[in-house]
Amino acid sequence: MPYDPRDLIDLDRYPIHQSSAQRDALLAQVRADLARDGCAVIKGFLTPFGITELAAEADGVADQGHRSFNRTNPYFTQDDPELPKDHPKRQFYERSNCFIPADNFAPSGPLRAVHDSDGFDRFIQDCLEEPDGRFFRYADPLADVIVNAAEEGNGFPWHFDTNNFTVTLAIQNAHEGGAFEYAAGIRQGDENFEEVSRVLNESSDRVTVLELEPGDLQLFKGRYSLHRVAPLKGKRRRYVAIFSYVEEPGMVGAPERTMQLYGRTLPIHHERAGQRADAYID
Repeated sequence: MPYDPRDLIDLDRYPIHQSSAQRDALLAQVRADLARDGCAVIKGFLTPFGITELAAEADGVADQGHRSFNRTNPYFTQDDPELPKDHPKRQFYERSNCFIPADNFAPSGPLRAVHDSDGFDRFIQDCLEEPDGRFFRYADPLADVIVNAAEEGNGFPWHFDTNNFTVTLAIQNAHEGGAFEYAAGIRQGDENFEEVSRVLNESSDRVTVLELEPGDLQLFKGRYSLHRVAPLKGKRRRYVAIFSYVEEPGMVGAPERTMQLYGRTLPIHHERAGQRADAYID
């Protein structure tokens, strides 16, 4: 039987599907948080049942995740020997992570039921205050809605997102670790390599540490904010669903980045390579 979004999302507390003073107040708070530092968290967005069902679904497909262990810089690009040794593009870190691609989640499953629920996309769009012509679901068939599955010792070093807007849903935490750390908007308008360097060498005062709990919905402008996930401890996996939105229709990931994250590409990634709205190096 298809899932009823009312069983998965706490719509009594967060009526994202209908116009109301309660929804307006929620929008005002989220917008204020986003304006302040590009990040907003809606606590307890999922019901306890929703958390249980999404965690079970993730457990059921965790073996389909792509595990990678490599060294990467914040931009997922190759080393450039012509740059100074201390340049951010030449700072490489151990990366260990696992992403379960979008095509592993059934249309009738709980994750898709949340994503496809009445009003979900419009609520996210309203939170971001994006006009209709500049807000679209990521068209990547491997990445429009995925789950990050991380285990003990895993983490995700400092990086920028390729997507302009990212929406995450905490499903399950590890026993310890896994804090989300970010430096808000440090390349809004330009690369700002000087401040990026300060974040990387831990001398920046612009880093925020955020502890997310299962059921929390987070909106984050990760294309402009450097961020990372701290290493995990304990046997329990950390699951976080990632819903992605972009500024142009039909956008997909670059072939190199897609191969890094998911271990495979599809023809669409090569057909649409290079079709981005901005000129950032990644």
